[in-house]
Amino acid sequence: MADLLNVDTALEQILAGIAPLDAETLALHNALGRVLAADIVADVNIPPFPNSSMDGYAVRAADVAQVPTALQLVMDIPAGSAPATPLLAGQAARIMTGAPLPAGADAIIPVENTDTRFVPGEESALPSQVTVLKTSKAGDYVRPVGEDFHAGHRLLAAGRVLRPQDIGVLAALGRALVPVIRQPRIVVLSSGDELLDAHEPLTPGKIHDVNGYTLAASVAQLGAIPLRLPTASDMLEAIRALFHAALAQQPNAIISSAGVSVGSFDLVRTVLAELGQVNFWKINLRPGKPLAFGMLQGVPFFGLPGNPVSALVTFDVLVRPALLKMSGKPVSTPTALAVVAEPLRSDGRRSYLRVTLERQGEKLVARSTGTQSSGALMSMVRADGLLIIPEDIYEVAAGTELRVRLFKSLEEIV
Repeated sequence: MADLLNVDTALEQILAGIAPLDAETLALHNALGRVLAADIVADVNIPPFPNSSMDGYAVRAADVAQVPTALQLVMDIPAGSAPATPLLAGQAARIMTGAPLPAGADAIIPVENTDTRFVPGEESALPSQVTVLKTSKAGDYVRPVGEDFHAGHRLLAAGRVLRPQDIGVLAALGRALVPVIRQPRIVVLSSGDELLDAHEPLTPGKIHDVNGYTLAASVAQLGAIPLRLPTASDMLEAIRALFHAALAQQPNAIISSAGVSVGSFDLVRTVLAELGQVNFWKINLRPGKPLAFGMLQGVPFFGLPGNPVSALVTFDVLVRPALLKMSGKPVSTPTALAVVAEPLRSDGRRSYLRVTLERQGEKLVARSTGTQSSGALMSMVRADGLLIIPEDIYEVAAGTELRVRLFKSLEEIV
């Protein structure tokens, strides 16, 4: 296998030519799942004022050191209002959750610790006084200024993938616009006289274009934007027109499947030579040995194998990290160690076998999904991950522990 390029070396060469995209400004409501392009530093305290965490009464703790004690009710403070006068000794204010404390108050008495009852949101006459039945100390049921965070603190770091709670923090700061890394625009190409689109009925000798859909879906799953163009026939001019149409989309990368092996109809190579610099690799990889990577007029190009499993495996191993790097996301793959449940064979290439996973005590156990044919797409549907058999290994005994690229989280594996 000395003439085959090592998988890790191939990935290093690919990533060396990839850089994160520049930033754009996005409305906050569209920012979920996007990657922050800059640190977010608080310019305000949250909460910006001390407020009540309970429906009840704002008091001076010194006034309720002994109970029961009656206090004069001098104001009503609903959420959203701002008390204009301070609270004096012997006084209390009815207050709702989230409302600001008046000056002088330093504690909240929950309504259930008094002789009164009221329903929040329903207007009722303010009694002249309230009797406090339980003592309270300064700070009870009070959210102080900056309890959540203070101005000047870095709250979210550049490179973070925004989650719903992050969107909430940005909203609390009043950031209606957010700097994020642009989503990569990825053209997905298919060519071949045998290919039909999914809506077209099968005819003798024809098959549906599986790769165009699976690769576009794989691109979208990473948060990039797939641009799927119509299938081209196996004619030089048609393929040339297809690639020119792809470049006209001003994409951040182009992915095609098939057309880069040694078949008699592989005209893609001719067009690629016209448009850029492409290295055709034979990767030490199973499935998916034929793969091309290069630059077409400055745009990264990935030529993946035509078999559907090979296309998906090479996408996962070699294209996925590149798109993650473009997106500003960590170039990482979730993996775990698993014990092989049955003897396995390989041909000496680094092999990625489709396996199911289950828990047995503290260990994960991997079992083959069955046929490992590169055309058997259901083997990917059934798989929980790809079991990696290292290079130059031909026999794997049952009980061997190997690493698996996970398709689902460990919590989902039972």
